[in-house]
Amino acid sequence: MFGKDKDKEEKKKTGEVAGFIGKGMAIEGKMSFEETVRVDGSFKGEITAAGTLVVGDGGYVEGEIKAANAIITGTVKGNIDAETRVELRSPAKFCGEIKTATLIIDEGVVFEGRCAMKKKEGDGYDTVQYGTAG
Repeated sequence: MFGKDKDKEEKKKTGEVAGFIGKGMAIEGKMSFEETVRVDGSFKGEITAAGTLVVGDGGYVEGEIKAANAIITGTVKGNIDAETRVELRSPAKFCGEIKTATLIIDEGVVFEGRCAMKKKEGDGYDTVQYGTAG
């Protein structure tokens, strides 16, 4: 009983991937998790995460994402509401709306959509107009 809690804390500290959707896999539906899940295949639907969603190079996600953090290197079509941070790493392609406190977009990323920055204090958003990066 106590070992499980210790294992969860250790995974959070190391950033270890707790779940994985591999290349060639296609899943549709709802997914929820507390730690880190990596998508290198295809997922369509709704994602709710207390942890980090990683979409690897070649990975594809279409739908609504609500997570603490999101690290995108693949393709995402839909909306991301991230409590802490979103990283769009080259060669990522994103189409939709992002709401987050911190947004990092690498050179070479394709960004088509809208971004609303969460304020550090309070629940409001500062909206940034449509644009592309890349």
